[in-house]
Amino acid sequence: MASNYPVCAVGAGRMGRGIAIAYALRGKRVAIIDFKPRSQQQYQELHTAITGELTLTFTQLAELGLFPLAEVSNYLKNIGIFSVEQADMLLANCQLVYEGVPETLEAKQDALGRISQYVAPDAIIASTTSTILASDLAKLTSHPQRFVNAHWLNPAYLVPLVEISAHEGTSEQTVNTLKANLEAIGKVPVECGCSPGYIVPRLQTLVMNEAARMVEEGVATAEDIDKATRYGLGFRFAAIGVLEFIDYGGNDILYHASNYLAENISAKRFTMPDIVRQHMDEGKIGLRTASGFLSYEGLDLAAYRRDVLSRVLAMLQLVDPQQTEVSSTKTEGNHE
Repeated sequence: MASNYPVCAVGAGRMGRGIAIAYALRGKRVAIIDFKPRSQQQYQELHTAITGELTLTFTQLAELGLFPLAEVSNYLKNIGIFSVEQADMLLANCQLVYEGVPETLEAKQDALGRISQYVAPDAIIASTTSTILASDLAKLTSHPQRFVNAHWLNPAYLVPLVEISAHEGTSEQTVNTLKANLEAIGKVPVECGCSPGYIVPRLQTLVMNEAARMVEEGVATAEDIDKATRYGLGFRFAAIGVLEFIDYGGNDILYHASNYLAENISAKRFTMPDIVRQHMDEGKIGLRTASGFLSYEGLDLAAYRRDVLSRVLAMLQLVDPQQTEVSSTKTEGNHE
């Protein structure tokens, strides 16, 4: 029955389908609601296309070893696909609604207005927008205290992170409830202010633009830049956080590197933020002074360094297990 879906993804595009798969993989029932008026034939064609894509995705995940192939049909049963004509009944009984319609203010206004008419007053509405501020979208809802942005990263069913961006009127209970809901399906929610770009898009935009410039300037080939990203930058930051890495190596290294790059490449792109200069002035170098972006007071530094080493080794085993196998063969000429 349509009333048995506590989570609804409004918008039948890539994000709605990805979120549905994420919940279905954890045994949760979720409804994908096509919010666009269509003829019966158009809807049937869309329904068939979505079903085919979901089946293919679950099958490929099974083939890659995530779960037995025989379980595909069970996961598919957790997802319902519905037309806009069924939206009122579905949303009236839904506890959490993800809005994922196209990234225009007009589309958001239409969708959020209609969602607000249908949902219960205590239901959470979370927009998956990657561009529009929560404070701008909250005005389009009837219960702004229950509204928040929830930015998923594609593929939504694999990437653990979900960035939660609230506005000033979002209740603390809404944020806490959404975080708990996401954690229950294995996601890692983080909170960020009502600011353009969230956390990851803001960081990755800088990296992507700089990579493109290096190709443009002939610094390296696209292939070598991508190889450096996968086996250096991405490899490292999958094991240690960016600010943790600054502290680990030392704020002074970033300070001097920023000065050199600002002088020799572009002051506009590489001038350091005030907080880096402030940390230098205050002697907050990082791990060496037990204070930086994070605090290390009372920390067992040997145990911490071992933990970092363990994280990096775990990444190395994923990339190339053979590199972590230390041969027991004695070196040539050593027969003792």
